Amino acid sequence: MNTTVDERTPDHDEIVRVVERYVEGFQGRRDKLEEAFHEDAWILAVDAEGGFSKDLISDRFERWAASHRPVKSRFISVTQAGEVASVLLGFDNTETPADSWVDVLALLKLDGRWQITHKSAVHSTRAAWASPVAS
Repeated sequence: MNTTVDERTPDHDEIVRVVERYVEGFQGRRDKLEEAFHEDAWILAVDAEGGFSKDLISDRFERWAASHRPVKSRFISVTQAGEVASVLLGFDNTETPADSWVDVLALLKLDGRWQITHKSAVHSTRAAWASPVAS
């Protein structure tokens, strides 16, 4: 079965809920980050200057939760094929839109529960049309 852009994936609401937990984690909610991400999830990221970083995401939980960044999620696409899914997400800074990110999140359904297993991210200045400030 092919799913067009206009159709919802079978587990759309569950996948979105997990990704929302990730975003909520930035408001002092480490527990939400732990719920959203698999313990072995990795992040690969390119910042505004082109610097590359990679880490176990769990190594960033404390800093992310303590940041209280004013962010909101913007779901650009949600794709699912059985027990694997991907989300293209605008991770938008509501106070400073130019300091936003665009993430590609990979998710697996493990033991009946969706978890983010990988995050690739670029600063919004490197995200072309997906940036919240794209013209």
